[in-house]
Amino acid sequence: MTLVLGWLKGFGRFWYGFVIGDDWTVAATVAVALLVTWLLHTAAVATWWLPPLAAVVVVGASLRRAGR
Repeated sequence: MTLVLGWLKGFGRFWYGFVIGDDWTVAATVAVALLVTWLLHTAAVATWWLPPLAAVVVVGASLRRAGR
């Protein structure tokens, strides 16, 4: 049982580090962009460009903050 819990803990740490990483605002912005894209897609609005644009903008802002 301890081995399974250790594996689950390591699995959770990996995904937290992979998704959240050093800047949680990047993950939050991409999640919001995907949600907005999905909502607009269900309303028949073409928003394929929103997630890549949001990712580029938020990564640029994150790099600017890290560079200070």
